[in-house]
Amino acid sequence: MAAMEHSLRELVEKWLGATSAGPMRILLMRRSRIGGTRCLHIQAQRSADTVAPLFFRHENGNWQVFPPESAQPAMRVGWVFE
Repeated sequence: MAAMEHSLRELVEKWLGATSAGPMRILLMRRSRIGGTRCLHIQAQRSADTVAPLFFRHENGNWQVFPPESAQPAMRVGWVFE
């Protein structure tokens, strides 16, 4: 499956954009790193509801709401030719 390309602005508008429920107010925006991965934490409020998604930057430069897969240990078999 090909990864979908999303800019950070597109994702924020998709997940936090204004709807018929009214406008959303951003309460907090914080950048950090989790295990070497850049992420953005946004806390927003619409009426009585508060949402706080994390957006993760993947190696290909795309932003997603899920973290990138971590590198898994791997073992290879080496062939010896004589």
